[in-house]
Amino acid sequence: MAALHPPGQPADDAGPVVLDRRQGPHGEVVLRRHGELFQIIANGCFLMDTSDGRSERLLVSAALEALDDVDALDGERPAPRVLIGGLGVGFSLAEAAAEPRWGAITVVEREPAVVDWHREGPLSEVTAEALADPRAELVVADLLDQLREVAGRGDAGGEGRYDALCLDIDNGPDWTVTPDNESLYTPAGLAACRAALTPGGVLAVWSARPSQVFPRNLRDAGFATVRTREVPVVRGVPDVLFLASHHLASRSA
Repeated sequence: MAALHPPGQPADDAGPVVLDRRQGPHGEVVLRRHGELFQIIANGCFLMDTSDGRSERLLVSAALEALDDVDALDGERPAPRVLIGGLGVGFSLAEAAAEPRWGAITVVEREPAVVDWHREGPLSEVTAEALADPRAELVVADLLDQLREVAGRGDAGGEGRYDALCLDIDNGPDWTVTPDNESLYTPAGLAACRAALTPGGVLAVWSARPSQVFPRNLRDAGFATVRTREVPVVRGVPDVLFLASHHLASRSA
């Protein structure tokens, strides 16, 4: 999720103002404005804001770099397709839309309220241009259900699958937003991720903190190369990106 660490309050700011409050399929979601920042709260837990976004943007650009590593040996793939799991405040989508090399950009978001905030609400100022990109598709669905559907309809050669999965639906594999998200990080969930990728595809997962077990779980799920990349934040431990590939050609950390 974007910017887990709440920003400091300006001295002349009276505090956050609630712009919308919804009861969604997985509990309450709230959009607030705090000065110039937008914040998303889920079930009373601060999830993300628009204060930074470096690691959320890097999630997408690092996945493309990892694909370049694979293609350096296997040959360049035409117009790679990326699936972004979690719309959030829109930084990952905006990063993908700013990169002309992506051939298709699919964003999967399970909260209708978040989608509304981007399509017609205040967060449209972050993603309006990206959502207007003809390569972009926004799907309202549970991420794991979508991955299983993609894996089921793709053939052995990878048709219908994605070259990169960039997942940012939790505070990390060890710190999920809701208990039902835990299934994504199980052996079955990671197998669904791998099956939804083309040969040599890349899985990138955002986390607010390191994990001792997740890299091992990725290897156990069949990913040949697993590395981590830390992104410093203003306060607290660095954000972490986990990058996993089918292929052994990816750069070491």
